Amino acid sequence: MGFSTALQGQGAHEVLLQRQDAELRLLDTMRRCLASKLKCDRDFAQGVAGVAAQATKRDWNDELQDSNLAKAWCGFATGLSDLAREVREGAENLENKALQALKGLHESRRDARKTYHEEHLKIIQRLSSLSEAVQRKRNEYQKQLEVYKTTRSRFEEQYVNSGRTGPKLAEVMDKYQRACRRLHLIHNEYVLLLNEASNYEKDFRTSLLPGLLELQQNQQETALTTLKRILAEIVKYTNLSSEKFAEIYTRMSFGVRDIKPKEEYQKFAEKHKTDPKSQQKFVFDESLTEDSSGKLQPNVIAVDNLTLDWLKAKIAELENEQKDLQSKLKDKEETLARSKQLNGQSDPFRVENSSAETLAKQEIELLKCDDRQKVLQLTMIKNPLNEIGCEEIPPGCDLSLVQTESRSTVTMATDTLSMVQTRQNRFQKLFKKPFSGGKKSHSVSQTTLTNISMPGSPKESSRGSSLVEMTDPLQVRSSLESEYLSDGQASSDDDDSEGSLPSNPEPLVFRNNMTISKPVLFSSTNKLHEHIFEFNNKPAVKIDGVPGTKGLGEQEWFHGVLPREEVVRLLKKEGDFLVRETMRNEERQIVLSVSWGSSHKHFIVQNSADGMVRFEGPAFNSVPELVVYQLQSSLPVTARSQVILKNPVPKETWELNNDDVMLLEKIGRGNFGDVYKAKLRKSGQDVAVKTCRVTLPDEHRRKFLQEGRILKQYDHPNIVKLVGICVQKQPIMIVMELVPGGSLLTYLRNNANKISCRQLLAMCKDAASGMKYLESKNCIHRDLAARNCLIGLENIVKISDFGMSREEEEYIVSDGMKQIPIKWTAPEALNYGKYTTLCDVWSYGVLAWEIFAKGGVPYNGMSNSQARERIDEGYRMPAPEGTPPEMYQIMLKCWAYESENRPKFDEIFRVVNQLHEASRQTAII
Repeated sequence: MGFSTALQGQGAHEVLLQRQDAELRLLDTMRRCLASKLKCDRDFAQGVAGVAAQATKRDWNDELQDSNLAKAWCGFATGLSDLAREVREGAENLENKALQALKGLHESRRDARKTYHEEHLKIIQRLSSLSEAVQRKRNEYQKQLEVYKTTRSRFEEQYVNSGRTGPKLAEVMDKYQRACRRLHLIHNEYVLLLNEASNYEKDFRTSLLPGLLELQQNQQETALTTLKRILAEIVKYTNLSSEKFAEIYTRMSFGVRDIKPKEEYQKFAEKHKTDPKSQQKFVFDESLTEDSSGKLQPNVIAVDNLTLDWLKAKIAELENEQKDLQSKLKDKEETLARSKQLNGQSDPFRVENSSAETLAKQEIELLKCDDRQKVLQLTMIKNPLNEIGCEEIPPGCDLSLVQTESRSTVTMATDTLSMVQTRQNRFQKLFKKPFSGGKKSHSVSQTTLTNISMPGSPKESSRGSSLVEMTDPLQVRSSLESEYLSDGQASSDDDDSEGSLPSNPEPLVFRNNMTISKPVLFSSTNKLHEHIFEFNNKPAVKIDGVPGTKGLGEQEWFHGVLPREEVVRLLKKEGDFLVRETMRNEERQIVLSVSWGSSHKHFIVQNSADGMVRFEGPAFNSVPELVVYQLQSSLPVTARSQVILKNPVPKETWELNNDDVMLLEKIGRGNFGDVYKAKLRKSGQDVAVKTCRVTLPDEHRRKFLQEGRILKQYDHPNIVKLVGICVQKQPIMIVMELVPGGSLLTYLRNNANKISCRQLLAMCKDAASGMKYLESKNCIHRDLAARNCLIGLENIVKISDFGMSREEEEYIVSDGMKQIPIKWTAPEALNYGKYTTLCDVWSYGVLAWEIFAKGGVPYNGMSNSQARERIDEGYRMPAPEGTPPEMYQIMLKCWAYESENRPKFDEIFRVVNQLHEASRQTAII
């Protein structure tokens, strides 16, 4: 067991420092004591030498020449002299070797202790600094998120109130875009900082702190080995070889021999073992991304049109930092290698791992740690960027739909201006002077062109009727026409044809194949809108003998502005493909979507300066030509993707063209946009149309279309029927059967005094019948209430509004509890987010209560939280006046707190149907 595994805790660190201090004090004591012993040995040698000199005086020599005693004494005196010489030489060796080595060891151990403490403090402080930086960045993220939500709210409010135009909208939209961009940048910085902190924390636990402790242990073990050699030398140079001292020094030798540095520190580590520092987890706060419209994902780099430039700059920055790190690392490693080579030739008492080498090794480990972090962050950024290639860059802002409409406005307005200018030039050529309409002459100047801008542009026209204030393309066209022509009709002051329109002008063709096939002589703006503009698709083309292809809009595989998520659902087999339209950076883009392997690829059609289109291969005049070429040639769309087109996916039968629907009047407002009464142009059928607001984020557009997906497969008299979905262009619309009675809730409140109990039972029966049907289809409605039911002919009830529905036997909410109708929702759904058809049974009980309360408010006088608390306590609403007891019993069963105790819809329908039949028989009798 070593330092690196046993001494990572803070308590063990303090004990290790104390152990180092104690060893330093021991070395200092040994050094002082050895110096004292040297003085004693010198004094002893000098004294013995004096004794020997005195013993060798031969004043008795003459009398005792043959005396054995005298010879013995002379031998003793010689021995004393030899002893003095040996002690003096031992003292000199002890001073020159052992004492100097002991002093060096003391200084080295003192420096090593200081270095260890400083390095330990440095890596601890860096971990603490990263932790604080993560918290600061999270707080910054939270503040910017609030700014983003505020600017987004202001933008949507201004967008609705200002008629989608004006300088105020431009200012609000600019602030919103900047806030959105800032949010995405902070998000990426937060992700990268979390990544850096996590990696450092991991390195701290697995390499930095264990490495430092291991180096410290090696250094202390080496120092102890050196001290062992020093002590052995001391024993050697102070051994007088007498029997008495031989026994002492033998024991000392045995003691020295028993010194085992490895075992000593092993026991020390076992004695003071502590738990390592607990792992500090750096986890992305997922609550920060809840209100980012699904654009930002926890721990995932946001690659979109808002962050693309920043990510490229970040890659360059990281690569430069990595290059500097690698250069520093190479220099450090070379310096350390040279130091080891030079120190390898030193004396045996040197401490091998000096403080300088320890510091160098720790710096090298830190540089390696930083280098690994840079590599990981580069990989984290480059991987999603490499996946993009020439494929579609995801949008990073909620304005994509607004930009679509704005782009269309500018394009159409520019086409109109081109038309008027061309018409003016023709008039000038025909009549040799500018065209005059009425009593004033008009011309279209370059100023007019510059005045046409995106809605919200800060530019303002010098005219009161500036086109900058117009967002409706037809309104822009009408303004340009009225600016050029007279106020309603051409001049008729005289019979001279000069200044008048030709009686039968030939059709003019302008940009985008917009044609004027009728004279511009209308007294009504409506007629102008109805007759003057026609948009034709590009003419048919031929490819290698293949019959001509239709224009893009007429292709069965062109799905308009169908959202990307819906596209992915349609592409099932490998090679399935379709073409759609999207917006990026205020530019309309055509995207080819293909199912390939286990994923889906999206390729942007590239436009060249000469108007040609291509991917990576040859260029063509139109998108249909390009798609037909890719399909017939079986060549990869791009070399990197190797995607090959195989099966075009046609529009689904329920996909309608936006132009097939004529909106008549607004009849309501839903969660996602306005609801209109409309008429189908071909059949003349009256329908109801739900529109999706262009300002909604992608997540809400997906939920909007989800209702259409669910409705298209249902056919039941008590379920509102789907006619189709319009996704060819903005706005996206869901077309449903028109239920003339409107909302059931409104009907109940408006006719409270006219509805009989039998009619109320019939409404409950209709609702139960529809829910029984949904139950058989494993569909969970999740928002069953009177406001979401419609009343049709003969008071038939139809269940509507499937925006929150799910086609699953059980559904767990993972996106929070936003927009949850608290008073209509079952307790298990509120408490655990768990939805089943039995949750709809609870809601049916509230719906039945609403019906018999004739539009009353459930839990009247209680807030959502109060109602929820009372329900948990066992409270249930009392029966409305006039409710049959049997019907109220059904409500109570529906409100059973435990879901398994509630009845299924087939049982509910059976009981309610019997009650209704009984009431009808009673009425007949």
